[in-house]
Amino acid sequence: MYRPVWIRHASQLVTLAGGSSSPVVGEGMNELAIIEDGSVWLENGRIANVGTDAELEEIYRTRSEEADIIDATGRLVTPGLIDPHTHLVHAGTRENEFNMRLNGATYMEIMNNGGGIHATTAATQKASHEQLYLESKKRLDLFLLHGVTTVEAKSGYGLTLEDEIKQLEVAKQLDEEHPVDLVSTFMGAHAVPKKYRDNPDAFVDVVIQEMIPEVARRKLAVFNDVFCERGVFTPEQSRRILEAGVEHGLLPKIHADEIEPYEGAELAAEIGAVSADHLLRASDTGIERMAEAGVIAVLLPGTAFFLMAESANGRKMIDAGVAVAISTDCNPGSSPTVSMPLIMNLGCLKMGMTPAEVLTAATINAAHAIKRAHEIGSIEAGKLADITIFDVPDFMTLQYRYGVNHVHTVIKKGAVVVAEGALV
Repeated sequence: MYRPVWIRHASQLVTLAGGSSSPVVGEGMNELAIIEDGSVWLENGRIANVGTDAELEEIYRTRSEEADIIDATGRLVTPGLIDPHTHLVHAGTRENEFNMRLNGATYMEIMNNGGGIHATTAATQKASHEQLYLESKKRLDLFLLHGVTTVEAKSGYGLTLEDEIKQLEVAKQLDEEHPVDLVSTFMGAHAVPKKYRDNPDAFVDVVIQEMIPEVARRKLAVFNDVFCERGVFTPEQSRRILEAGVEHGLLPKIHADEIEPYEGAELAAEIGAVSADHLLRASDTGIERMAEAGVIAVLLPGTAFFLMAESANGRKMIDAGVAVAISTDCNPGSSPTVSMPLIMNLGCLKMGMTPAEVLTAATINAAHAIKRAHEIGSIEAGKLADITIFDVPDFMTLQYRYGVNHVHTVIKKGAVVVAEGALV
């Protein structure tokens, strides 16, 4: 086991303490539980103690020679960032579609003409396990350099049982071998394959009868997700898929109301989904029902930004009492980024959220969105020692100096894995 680590003299230590039992809502998202001149003692991969530097000096001065000391003077210390919605494991890129959209083509037009998800599916089906692993590892390294210590990773670019399993097995291997923790989501219902275009219900049957049982049997995923959107899967098809997942122990998530209002938020509330994601066009009724049901809204401002679309209304959702998390939606078509710091910036600039709210959304609420808040998302004694140190003096400056990676140090389970902005 690693030597103890003592982080000292943080300009601001943002602990997010107190939000582990349930997602943070409303005005609570602005309450960061900040300690000035903060200090954290890490031991055996976990957080042992948190307080002011003077308080921890009283406790640990006789043990200081045992520890690796990190001087955080003038720096911001936060929980490790958490990305609760990514399509990390895939092959290939789609920069040609970026140019098409700049010339007026819509996301759904490109997809219906064989591009979009179908293009990445073709590349992913052709790729070997090793190729997928190497491409995805590069992305995961970049996530780590941007302060992210836990990532949710979806399948969905396989669309056959064999290729969905391949994606999930790559994610499992990365989780075992990479410092960043991966939480896997099965998303066989990401698109209707071309061969089922005239009979999508037949593909829904394949997902329900073949894919979900095998994924569950192999224990390759925690969650089950579906793209509920006109031209993809209807609300009724989505319900069937998510209910089938629940029967096999997979917790429901849903891509909802991204392109147009389609009752995705309402469905999420009705079935008790852990989260509903995207929500650019969610109805007021859907938002209200999500708040009542405790469904977390995972918002993806980078996707709207990259698609040149109006962002989800994070301000409205927070004011309505919905717990909000944010994510990169890292994927090759609509959000090819790994920068959670940029996503926080966009949350402020495009969704009406405050600097405190986006930090809450990228830490403790993101942890709740992947059912890991008992272990990560805040700096509290007993939790995993996942911590990011930014080379800025406070959380306001982190959002003010936008579009820049300010990460200085990342600690994962008590080990320094990024130092002075470079992988260790």
